[in-house]
Amino acid sequence: MISRTVTIQNKLGLHARSANQFVRTAIAFSSSINVVNEHAAANGKSIMSMMLLQAAKGTDVELQVEGEDEEQACAALEALINDKFGEDD
Repeated sequence: MISRTVTIQNKLGLHARSANQFVRTAIAFSSSINVVNEHAAANGKSIMSMMLLQAAKGTDVELQVEGEDEEQACAALEALINDKFGEDD
């Protein structure tokens, strides 16, 4: 299992569009993906679960990825978050 902590950097945080992008990226991998913050844990492949994280800008989230493609999955999700989900500030 790989565990990495990343900070939500986009202006609006983890809102519907960014959560959808995260889930769409996550489901492309066979690994199990969980996202944890100080308030909740979410299944990274469930839009409803991800929305319940209520992760605003500046929130640290821990990506917990386990499976045969865990390295690639974690790298792709980390890059998506660090790229601010492609949003302009």
